[in-house]
Amino acid sequence: MDWSSIHWPEIANETKQTLIMLGLSTVFTFIIGLPIGILLYLTTRGNMLQNRFIHVIISFVVNVLRSVPFVILMVALIPFTKLLVGTSIGVKGTIPPLVIAAAPFFARLVETALREVDRGIIEAAQSMGAGRGQIIWRVLLPESLPGLIAGITITTVTLVSYTAMSGMIGGGGLGDLAIRYGYQRFETEVMIVTIIILLILVQVLQMVGDRLVLRFSRK
Repeated sequence: MDWSSIHWPEIANETKQTLIMLGLSTVFTFIIGLPIGILLYLTTRGNMLQNRFIHVIISFVVNVLRSVPFVILMVALIPFTKLLVGTSIGVKGTIPPLVIAAAPFFARLVETALREVDRGIIEAAQSMGAGRGQIIWRVLLPESLPGLIAGITITTVTLVSYTAMSGMIGGGGLGDLAIRYGYQRFETEVMIVTIIILLILVQVLQMVGDRLVLRFSRK
């Protein structure tokens, strides 16, 4: 292996692009996925906004988006992505499909975290006259915080693999670098460096997420 042939400035630039994609897509996934997950929970039977029709529709859409492999979803969304941001390649063109793929996944994790909240706490808040908004913001979300942090950690780690896959159709970042050099030009050294960077990124994200879960878990 000829490690001297590696163009480190390009690797640094593509790592930066991956971090930008990961950061922006995680923020938008949280902003979109959190309310969807809350609505999924609240519209289930026995909860404050129980509505079978709404729950079934939202659940169906979430399940459909979750079941489509990301590469296929990214290709299918090319017209929508171009309409939304003007391009379907690069960092800008990758973020919309990343968010559309990850938000439903995170929404399900939010729903699961909320289901683990002790119903006795909710009933106690209701008996004291707390409104729906107060129960959501002062009871449900604080009580489910460790689960929500674990959920966003899992989602962010999943997004790392999605950003790598986006390189197959010109998404930019480390995935694009691995495809262009590691696969098309058979430069194994670039592929190895790319894999190592992605592994380090995943390990750091998981470690930070685990520490935050422990910190906010009730003793």
